[in-house]
Parts: sequence; structure tokens; C-alpha cells
Amino acid sequence: MTKPIKAVVLGATGYVGGELLRLLADHPQFELCCAVSASRKGTTIAATFPNLAAAYGSQVFINHHNCLDTVDNGSQLALFSAAPHGASAALIATTLNAAVQKNLSVHVVDSSADFRYANQSDYESIYGATHGAPELLSQFHSGVPEHVSGTSSPHVGHPGCFATAVLLAAVPLLQSGLTESELFVTATTGSTGSGSTPQPGTHHPERHSNLYAYKPLAHRHAPEMAGLAETASGRKTRVHFVPHSGPFARGIYATVQAKTKADLSEEQLLAVFESAYADAPFVEVIAGTPRLKSVVASNMCQIGVAASEGSVAVMSTIDNLVKGAAGGAVQWMNRLWDLPETSGLTAAAPGWT
Repeated sequence: MTKPIKAVVLGATGYVGGELLRLLADHPQFELCCAVSASRKGTTIAATFPNLAAAYGSQVFINHHNCLDTVDNGSQLALFSAAPHGASAALIATTLNAAVQKNLSVHVVDSSADFRYANQSDYESIYGATHGAPELLSQFHSGVPEHVSGTSSPHVGHPGCFATAVLLAAVPLLQSGLTESELFVTATTGSTGSGSTPQPGTHHPERHSNLYAYKPLAHRHAPEMAGLAETASGRKTRVHFVPHSGPFARGIYATVQAKTKADLSEEQLLAVFESAYADAPFVEVIAGTPRLKSVVASNMCQIGVAASEGSVAVMSTIDNLVKGAAGGAVQWMNRLWDLPETSGLTAAAPGWT
């Protein structure tokens, strides 16, 4: 057994931060040294996440300025950020500067949107805010692990949960060349996708037994999907995206539709996806339609396909907090440290969530 790699989680009190802490508790190589929270410093992790009491006992959240105090000079660090969009980049920059002073070997995976765009202007035009650390953009790349075979970048900006579900469905379709590159996407997300701060749209009486679209054809994740799909497939892509709020806490169900260039059978389409994900441990291509309960609380994506009369539909299900955020981040960090990609991510998920 090699020496554990110390792990730090920035923004550790949100839903994604909590899932990162849960996954790190059972990871064979990453060892949490601190969970960072400015708002809850000094309070125990268990007070915010009672489900983690057995894993972390009396360990408390600490201030960002002290997060590297227990990391030995010259050691290795896995830095995860679950801080919000617009705040994450500056926190990462400060931590990386401190890491340089301690001669640490560091890899970063950011779950916010701050490093999903290679160009500062693209990020700022979509999010309407000044980027917190534009000098670091060249050190990050973005994409789902299944679509990036290798990278020379030391850090990763993990795609959003909607983007992850849609890209896993869309990229093999685009790579095949069998369809047009204009995609029509509907996707339904659980209430945890809105974060831990209560909002009118996530208030239980409003969300329960309800279903509604929001920001149809105007959601800011559509440009992210189009850009990452083009990078992964090499084809200029248009994405028409209609997101929906679903009456459940966790999960995303995405359907991607496109027109075919010629007659295409369901068997042919299924073969495209089976080939694309033959070596992907977290993608299961099935006959029929996927189900949310098959993937919730796991790092799995389940994909099903349909084809008829010149059009295709690809259905993709993921857990928004795991594969779409914390689990995908751990999967990327495993790669960055040349660990088995599945490390810490293979525990069986509950079947009745």
C-alpha cells in the first residue's frame, strides 16, 4: 500500500460537498485531511451531515486559510472544489498558491462552472461575472472521463450534471456520423440539483407531485453541452435544450433526439453505443429504456436507444450528485493520480431510494 494522498474539499457543506465527503470516507487511496467551510467552521461534519457521523466522528469544518496546515511539505494533494460558481476559482487559486509554498504535488477537480470554458470571455458572457482566476484557465480541461482518453492538463473542470447526462448520450451519436448534428434535448432533474439553499422552486409542497419546464431553450448549460460535444466529437453541434424540474430528490433523466442521414435500425444504433462504451466501467448500455432507480446514489450511467422513421432517441440516466458531480470528480481524480478509475466508486447503491 502506498502512502495515502491527502484530500481537501472546498465548499464542503453543500450537497455535492457532502457526497464528496461520503465517497472519500471509503476511498482506498485518498484520505480527507480537511473539509473547508467559511460559514460553518468549527462545527462538526456530523452536525451538517448526520449520515457521515460514523465516518468522521468529531472532525470539524475548518477555514480555508488553514486547509493545508496538516499537509506535510513535499507531499501529494487531491484538491476538490464543490464551491459555488463564481467563488470556486478564487478559492482554488489561493489554495494552489499556498501549495506552491509547501512544495506540494497537486491535482484539482472543480465541480463548479468556473473551469468548464477554455476562454475567459465565454465564461463571463454566459455567467455574467468576472472570472476569479483567468490565469489558471490554461491548466484546466473539461469533459466527461469517458470521452477523454488522455490529457496533459494537471487539473479538470468537471462538466455539470445536465451536461454529463446529455454528453454521454450525445457524443457517440455525433461521432458515428449517422445523424445530423442538431440535437433536441429534454432532461428532468431532481430537487438536489438546485443546491442546499431553499428556493421557491425546490420548496417541498411546490415540487412534490409536480413537473414543469424552466428556462426552455434559454438555459445556460446548453452552450456548455454544445461546446464539449464538439470538442469530443469533432462536429459543430447545436443543442436545443428544455430542462424540467422533477418531483424527486436525486437523478437526471435525459432524452436526446436527432434526425438520421439515412435509414437506421435500433440494432445498429445500439451497436454504436455498445462499441463506444465497451471499456467504460460506469456506463451500461441496455436494451429498452433506462430507469432512475437503477443508478441513483451510484456513479453509473444507464443508456437506452430507439430509432424509427428517420429519427433517433437516446435516453440517459445518472445520479446528478454522484456521476454528475462528486462521483465524476473522484473518477477524474483517480485518473489524474494514475489510480484505477473505479477506486472508491464501486459500492453497491440502494435499490429503493
